[in-house]
Amino acid sequence: MTTNRVVVYKGPGKVAVEQIDYPRLELPDDVVKGLGVKKEAPHAAILKLVTTNICGSDQHMVRGRTTAPIGQTLGHEITGEVVEVGDDVLFVKPGDICSVPFNIACGRCRMCNEGKTGICLNVNPARPGAAYGYVDMGGWLGGQAEYVMVPYADFNLLKFPDRDQALAKILDLTMLSDIFPTGYHGAYTAGTRTGSTVYVAGAGPVGLAAAYSAQLLGASVVVVGDMNAERLAQARSFGCETVDLSSGDSLPDMLEQIVGEPLVDAAVDAVGFEAKGHGAGAAEAPATVLNDIMTVARAGGALGIPGLYVTGDPGAVDENAKVGQIGVKLGTGWAKSLSFTTGQCPVKRYNRLLMNLILADKAHIAKAVNATTISLDDAPKGYEEFDKGAARKYVIDPHGMVPAA
Repeated sequence: MTTNRVVVYKGPGKVAVEQIDYPRLELPDDVVKGLGVKKEAPHAAILKLVTTNICGSDQHMVRGRTTAPIGQTLGHEITGEVVEVGDDVLFVKPGDICSVPFNIACGRCRMCNEGKTGICLNVNPARPGAAYGYVDMGGWLGGQAEYVMVPYADFNLLKFPDRDQALAKILDLTMLSDIFPTGYHGAYTAGTRTGSTVYVAGAGPVGLAAAYSAQLLGASVVVVGDMNAERLAQARSFGCETVDLSSGDSLPDMLEQIVGEPLVDAAVDAVGFEAKGHGAGAAEAPATVLNDIMTVARAGGALGIPGLYVTGDPGAVDENAKVGQIGVKLGTGWAKSLSFTTGQCPVKRYNRLLMNLILADKAHIAKAVNATTISLDDAPKGYEEFDKGAARKYVIDPHGMVPAA
């Protein structure tokens, strides 16, 4: 029997690579019991991981900032080679290399039929929507592993048309599972159009992907705000303007110096619930970014909010924040008639089109987010460096399939 190894959460600040069973064409027990469905999954496929990435959302769990239990398997950014398919899988076959949306979706429920695959009704008994290797998301095993099971394979898998081309561009294509569509979703739902001025809060991988996506959408100026000098330098590397929020200067004033006014046409929150206030040594203040983007968005504008907000945060700054209740100045948003888009990005809405851009050599997202390849055994080190603010997107290569640079 082929073995399998996966990255596992071992407590705040700790992950390890552990041996687990090779996946089967079966649904998780939580889904089977909670939804009353059959355990057998002839609609599923098993993938050998080509690449799997470390995400900022994973880091929230590893910091102990969610209710994830010790032993939670990790990883939802999956690109793999099909090695086994169930009897009901018709359109993918062993040998195909595919991107896997981090949203698990059945393709059959009302939400999936409406294109809202981030809130599928048939994959998680606790709430709409599910993901691989994530707390309260249905009990699906994580994909920072050697092998993983993907349900409803014909619906979920995005097959790359040419194997050799896919491997040559794998560091770009691996971003299709999450951060490229998520960043694009943030920029698009914020109303970015040709000639727009755009502010992106956060220069982590999703923020960089949002900024790069805003450029693809035709923005005239993209401004990225952060407190991490290395990450701000990475944003400048592909043509963004930047503002250093550790300076303590007013964000509207800093934007005015760049775009000529204290407002932008579109604003994106790529930070989420672990946001800090402004200024050197600022303490955590989870509503900071939401209030910032409401302040600097033009009246009648839109806010894209791909940054993660949770309903359970044991490490929050106060009792309200522990249940996701934070001090958002909603009156500002109401008075300015702003629209908000939150929640999981529906990856399938964007991934095929973004794939086409990559394969046509029109998008180089790996360079924008500074993709850095590591082995599965080096995953704990990758998590440690990412938590310290490294301006890198760590791509795990479990089987040595990523071509040498």
